[in-house]
Amino acid sequence: MADNFKFELVSPERLLLSELVSEVVIPATEGEMTVMANHAPTMTSIKPGVVTVKLASGEKQAYVVFGGFADIIQTGCTLLAESAVPMSEISRELLAKRIEAARAAVEKTSNHEHKTKLEQFLSELTQLNGIVVPA
Repeated sequence: MADNFKFELVSPERLLLSELVSEVVIPATEGEMTVMANHAPTMTSIKPGVVTVKLASGEKQAYVVFGGFADIIQTGCTLLAESAVPMSEISRELLAKRIEAARAAVEKTSNHEHKTKLEQFLSELTQLNGIVVPA
């Protein structure tokens, strides 16, 4: 049986989860990563995606995050999300609004570096839309 560790998922709006878990899969910017107890200390940025959590009880939960970063230590993991919602609260309309806001931001900016980052974010949101709310 896997060791458990403390996991917290926090957004500016609320604390979404603070539980003992056996495993967390996070959408790190360099690719998905699975965090388990005794993980090497790591800090990573998070891209828009799905966080999958396996609670100590064996129950699985999923959350949609829209960026942020994770702080991982051997005894725990804290994910500070720019914005996050439980998978059960996500809707096609919510994602469509976020995609439209990202498109508008891309069109408004003239700074090339900022525009490139916004275009990457828009691409990630569009991909997330296909994963979370299939056609």
